[in-house]
Amino acid sequence: MVSGKGTAQVAFAHFVRRAIDNARAERGWTVTDLATQTGIGRSTVFRWLAGDWHDYPELAKVQGFCVALGLPVAAAFRALGLPEAGPTPRCDNDGPLEADIRAILERLADPAVSVEEKHHIRDLLRYLAQRPIHQPD
Repeated sequence: MVSGKGTAQVAFAHFVRRAIDNARAERGWTVTDLATQTGIGRSTVFRWLAGDWHDYPELAKVQGFCVALGLPVAAAFRALGLPEAGPTPRCDNDGPLEADIRAILERLADPAVSVEEKHHIRDLLRYLAQRPIHQPD
C-alpha cells in the first residue's frame, strides 16, 4: 500500500487506517460517512491511506479529522513526524486565541456543521491567507 514511501507517509497512513477501522467498528461508518463527518474529501482520505503526499497534509484537515473522530491531534502530529504540540496558533499579543478565531476552529471541527459550510469557511480562509500583506508606507 505505501511501500517506497517515507517514514512519515507510512506512519500517517497507519494512523489513518486505524482511525478508519475504529470508526467502522465503533460507529458503523464507511469511508463516505467518515468524509462527511470529518469534512475531509474521500480522495484526500484515500491519498492519506496510500501515503500519496509530498508536502504535509493540511494540518487544519488533520485537526478536523481527529476532532470529529475523538482522536488526539498530538497522535496524528507524531505520526507525521511533527513536534507533539503541532503548530501553535498565536495572536499578536501572544495570548489565548481570540473568540472569533476559536469560533471558526470550532465550526470547522463540528460534525453538525454542513460540509458545504466548512468548504465556504476554508475557501475564505485560503483567500485571506493568500492575499499580499499590506505594508504601511
